[in-house]
Amino acid sequence: QVQLVESGGGLVQAGGSLRLACRASGTVFGMDVMGWYRQAPGKQRELVADITSGGTTNYAVSVKGRFTITRDNAKNTVFLQMNSLKPEDTAVYYCRYRGGVNDYWGQGTQVTVSS
Repeated sequence: QVQLVESGGGLVQAGGSLRLACRASGTVFGMDVMGWYRQAPGKQRELVADITSGGTTNYAVSVKGRFTITRDNAKNTVFLQMNSLKPEDTAVYYCRYRGGVNDYWGQGTQVTVSS
């Protein structure tokens, strides 16, 4: 059983930065993938970035060069550093954990970028 606790969302002006964090609690072992997804009003949920326990990363084209995903395996925590934020980045951001037979989602954290 894994529970995901997200933090770091908030309100920021265009061009600003935020850092999201997601801590996976419970029994976590073996290879896994942790990632960030987002869902804006009226749009479907989309992948922002993910990272494997081995450090392999994957980014949406729209955030490449602006966002960086990292993880601390010892603390079972994944981060998303978001720079040069744009109003179109406004969405609820969800953390996701996949490992073995497990697939868990966090409850989401709101990110709002003002123009």
